[in-house]
Amino acid sequence: MNRQHINPFHWHQSIGYARQSCAQIFRDGGAPTDALKAYGITPEAGHTVDWSEAVEMIADRLCAREQRLAA
Repeated sequence: MNRQHINPFHWHQSIGYARQSCAQIFRDGGAPTDALKAYGITPEAGHTVDWSEAVEMIADRLCAREQRLAA
């Protein structure tokens, strides 16, 4: 996602929320892929995700605008 069009305040708020939720999953013994699954994100096949990547991917998802569905 191109972060140029994201409000910086919204981005920093999303990063903080993503860090907090990843920390909870880490404390419960989860892996970064578990955190991504909680937000409905599937990593690319064969790509191992670390915690910093998981935080950014979750923040991207939180900042993304929802697609409108046709009636």
